[in-house]
Amino acid sequence: RGASNPISFYGETKLMAEEIVKKARCKWAILRTVLVYGVVHDYGRTNIVLWVRDSLRAGKVIKVVTDQFRTPTLAEDLAMGCWLAVERDAEGVYNISGKEMYTPYDMAMLVADYFDLDKSLIDKADGSTFSQPAKRPPRTGFIITKAERELGYRPHTFEEGIAMVAEQADMY
Repeated sequence: RGASNPISFYGETKLMAEEIVKKARCKWAILRTVLVYGVVHDYGRTNIVLWVRDSLRAGKVIKVVTDQFRTPTLAEDLAMGCWLAVERDAEGVYNISGKEMYTPYDMAMLVADYFDLDKSLIDKADGSTFSQPAKRPPRTGFIITKAERELGYRPHTFEEGIAMVAEQADMY
């Protein structure tokens, strides 16, 4: 169990919000998540699965980070976690994410494999290569045991998630 130690203002505000909720005089539940991916329409911002697929299909070389680790979360799994928390009248803090921890580079390679695309277009990079508005921790992953045990939460694997995103993206 990791201690909360935010490394950016964004992280500090999330922790402050959690502390406010925990002091509420009503029942509460906090669901934490990380690196959500899925098909989103009319938002302009894509996700790692579609970004990798579309970039490689267009023959673009992409740089993908190898020194950060995440537990990617399929949007449908996050929605299911929220529904289960309400259905079970949950109280407390729950981690809702996928089970597997990958680097973005690992995820990109799995996406390329799924769509049978040219993996030689994927270049390794480290986090210092990119300028990001907020500093990111090298490991952002969750242990989801509590959500599994208390909520019955069962996330898809990342490879199952890729297939779901591919099917949904082809519908539009």
